Amino acid sequence: MTISADLEAKILRYYHVEHWRIGTIARQFSIHHSAVKRVLAQAGIPKAAVVPQRSILDPFLPWIMETLGRYPTLTASRLYSMARERGYPGGPDHFRHLMALHRPQPSPEAYLRLRTLPGEQAQVDWAHFGSIQIGKAKRTLMAFVMVLSFSRKIFLHFYLDACMSNFLRGHEAAFQAFGGVPRVVLYDNLKSAVLEREGEAIRFHPTLLAFSAHYRFEPRPVAVGRGNEKGRVERAIRYVRDNFFPARTWETVEDLNTQARVWADTQAADRPCPEELSKSVRQVFEEEQPRLFQLPDYLYPTAERLEVRVGKTPYIRFDLNDYSVPHTAVRRLLTVVAEPQTVTIIDGVAIIAVHPRCYDRGRQIEEAQHIEDLAKQKNHARQHRGQDRLIQSVPACKALLILAATRHYALRPLVNDLLIYLDCYGAHELDIAVQESLTYGSPHSNTVRLILEARRQQAQRPPPIPLRLPQDERVQKLVVRPHSLTTYDQLANEQRATRQSTENNTENTVENTRENIRYESSSSK
Repeated sequence: MTISADLEAKILRYYHVEHWRIGTIARQFSIHHSAVKRVLAQAGIPKAAVVPQRSILDPFLPWIMETLGRYPTLTASRLYSMARERGYPGGPDHFRHLMALHRPQPSPEAYLRLRTLPGEQAQVDWAHFGSIQIGKAKRTLMAFVMVLSFSRKIFLHFYLDACMSNFLRGHEAAFQAFGGVPRVVLYDNLKSAVLEREGEAIRFHPTLLAFSAHYRFEPRPVAVGRGNEKGRVERAIRYVRDNFFPARTWETVEDLNTQARVWADTQAADRPCPEELSKSVRQVFEEEQPRLFQLPDYLYPTAERLEVRVGKTPYIRFDLNDYSVPHTAVRRLLTVVAEPQTVTIIDGVAIIAVHPRCYDRGRQIEEAQHIEDLAKQKNHARQHRGQDRLIQSVPACKALLILAATRHYALRPLVNDLLIYLDCYGAHELDIAVQESLTYGSPHSNTVRLILEARRQQAQRPPPIPLRLPQDERVQKLVVRPHSLTTYDQLANEQRATRQSTENNTENTVENTRENIRYESSSSK
């Protein structure tokens, strides 16, 4: 705070003449007491001696300082428990405040600026960028960042987790983007690189060792507590957080990665190189790129592999979703090979299913042939298959079926009718009709049909024509040839002649019977 000359004169006059205290002067002139002390100190007035006050901590202070000398990182809460056992009468909050005043502070450490040769080193780390919602699944958005230490060239790619397969894919994509491989790759002590460390004894992840042997680089972890050794990648992550990610709009992770690649090749590459401010990162990278190792002739297999066991139903569970397999593979141990876009299921050496990968949660990814083959084996499976299709297309049908079951209605005809309505009217119209029938509390197919017909007539749409053929291929491929109708005419003529002959015979029989009756009557007389 700047003190004017007039205010400074008033402060000195009231202090010397009126003998106002520092706090009184600060309150009357609405300034901080430190500003008053600074004015008095500049005028040569010595500070008033502060008489130290006795504290309830004083008897325990020698023991506390000795304990902190041996265990500098001991927490204040643990020290408070130990002091209470030794008779300390104070409370925990006041004790923590006193510990903050008496705890010995570590002396500041100076660091050397680390310099590397062109093509010698790259630094790698993961960065967390929150989470995104994909359907019902909440996925973590992780950024893989690799920086060449000499030119500060940045590679940035986003993944939905930080698993080992994505860790290797990030390396491979970075090497492809750089057009070569550095001699050393520096890591923090993350689990994807270092499984265990005891002093200088380091146990690397075996998959990373095999990957590094394929690309001929040396994996090297930094020392524990030495974050300055990988400061280039830390600053690159901060640069990404400040200059790329804020206020950026994107639809899918693929869209975000496309924008990240453009940003790394333009804005990030055109910034001044910290090692040589007269040149850009792009210019220094062009000098460094020929010093990188040449890429191998073939890529390292980075697909995620795991073994899964199939239960009673022909599905395997992988990454929160179910993928269908042939029904002949139930109760067997299979191998899943997962790529970012596909999920391949292998039985021994044979590929039995290939599905598009889904990042949602609780979905059933099916191949139609798997379900059809199972339906041929078990006819009663068709009803359950119909219910699954119905609920997947119109989720409100689940509540309708539950309500019908609680009232002991037959579910099979209800499911069959709803499937016909689904094919005729579509999922949107059926969903509206089912929800409206639920509001009426009427889980009947006739209620749903009447609502659908009322909406169709109101919209003036033509009536739907249902066409549901049996699943038998012989019926579906049957060719019906029209028959000549002359046969029916001949049959009708024959029937007409037979009927006329029968009528004539009946009339003759009646007439003969009448004659016999008259004759018998005359004879009796």
